[in-house]
Parts: sequence; structure tokens; C-alpha cells
Amino acid sequence: MRFRFIEDRRADYPVSLMCDVLGVSPAGYYAWRARPESRRSAANRALVDDIERVHREACGRYGSPRIHAELRAQGRGASRGRIERLMRRYGIRAIMARPRRVRTTDSRHDFPIAPNLLERNFTAAAPNRIWLADITYVETDQGWLYLATVMDLYSRKIVGWAMADHLRADLPLAALRMAIVAQRPGAGLIHHSDRGVQYASAEYRKMMQSAGLRASMSRKANCYDNAPMESFFHTLKTELVHHRHYATREEATRDIFAYVEGFYNRTHRHSAIGYLSPIEMELKTA
Repeated sequence: MRFRFIEDRRADYPVSLMCDVLGVSPAGYYAWRARPESRRSAANRALVDDIERVHREACGRYGSPRIHAELRAQGRGASRGRIERLMRRYGIRAIMARPRRVRTTDSRHDFPIAPNLLERNFTAAAPNRIWLADITYVETDQGWLYLATVMDLYSRKIVGWAMADHLRADLPLAALRMAIVAQRPGAGLIHHSDRGVQYASAEYRKMMQSAGLRASMSRKANCYDNAPMESFFHTLKTELVHHRHYATREEATRDIFAYVEGFYNRTHRHSAIGYLSPIEMELKTA
């Protein structure tokens, strides 16, 4: 293991220095290096190349579970434990988030409150049976950019989204309108959100009623009642937003659009749906 460490870092540090620090002789290292590579070592080296390729293609967003799922989908046989060990050995890690929270909805209003029809049962039998909706925020030099999304619970696909510099009801209305036009849901679909004034407003309730949607709302100040949507926002910020600096709202809008439509819906492997992408899950019922 010490010789392998030296071999992997010989371009960065002098061999003699690493040998001295690790308590091995340079002669021993060069003798080890001259030996024929074992079949196991060659297989590990090839696997690390594949791991790094998938990690790079996902822009550093994948840890060992999703890299294992992606390699398996590509026909590459390797256990998750082996992949995890190699990633730890070579310092291959998923990018991490910076925690921060800003309130985006206000439940202090006099509009009607819908009952909680989900009760944290986050399963759906088919697409367009249950939608989740919520709003998050992205920091730019011009101020906050707010993102409203609608998620299909069955596939975890983002079926509607909208971005704006305000939190008025127009924002989630645009996301809901996009979802209805794109998905054409049947009557009876459950639409679940928090109790925010945007979702309780007369305009929003009117659009839901005209589309035949049934309203459901979380309990007061309980983010766990809409956990899959919270999970999406966490993923978005972990994998994208917290690793960017946005000078303008337009720049952030383009980046988030590319992430949602170009990566998350089509490529991102979701643990809750067997490490399929949302599009793959949706196509299972086609």
C-alpha cells in the first residue's frame, strides 16, 4: 500500500522524500515497481479509470452508490464495496453543500388550508397521480432568484418549473401551468405543497380546480411532510448551486435550466427509484 501511494503521487513529490516519510527504502520501491503487475492490480487500475470517467461525466456530483449504479447500467461488473474502497483510496468524492436557509413561503394568512392527503406516504402507483410543489432560492449578485418546481412523485421528474426575482403567486402558477400543459394529468391528481400564501391563494386554487387537481398541504412548519421535494432542493444545491458564483439572475437561470432538463431529469440516478433516472422511471410505464 505504501509503494502504491508513492507510485500514485510520484509526479507531485520526490520519491526519496516519500520513501523517507513512509519508512521504506527507495530500492524497495523500485524493486516493487519493476515487478509484473498482478491481474488484480490491473483490474483495479482499469476500474479506477472507469470510476473517474463516470465521476467526471457527472461533474463530480456522484458518490459511490450512484457511480456503482451507473457502471452497472453500462455493463461494468464491480461490487459497491470495491468501488467505495477504491474511491476512498484515490480521494474521489462527491462534491458537498454549504448549509444555508432562507424562508420562501409564509403560512400566516387567512386563505383556506387543505388537509394533508399524503401523511408522508411518498409512493405513487403511476405517473401523474401525485405532484409535489415548493419554492427555493438561489443567491446572485443582483439579489435572490426564486425557483418554483413541481415534481411527479412516481418518477421524481421535475415536470414544471419557473424562476423569477419575486415570491408572488405568479411564480408557482407558472410552474404549475407548465406541468399541466406538458403532462396533461387526469382529474383526481393530488397536488401537495406547504401552507404558503402562494399555494393557498385564490389564483392558485382556481388553476388547480380547473385542472381537476386535489389540494393537499403539509402540517404547519413541517418540511418533512414534503420530504422528496426538500431532497431535490438539497441535491440541486449540493451538486450545482453551492459550487457556483452567479453575477446575474440570468446566469443562474441558464445554469439551473441546464441542470434540471439536461442532467437531473435525464441522467441523475435517484436512490428512491432504484437508481434509475426520472426519465427511465417514467418510461417504465410507457
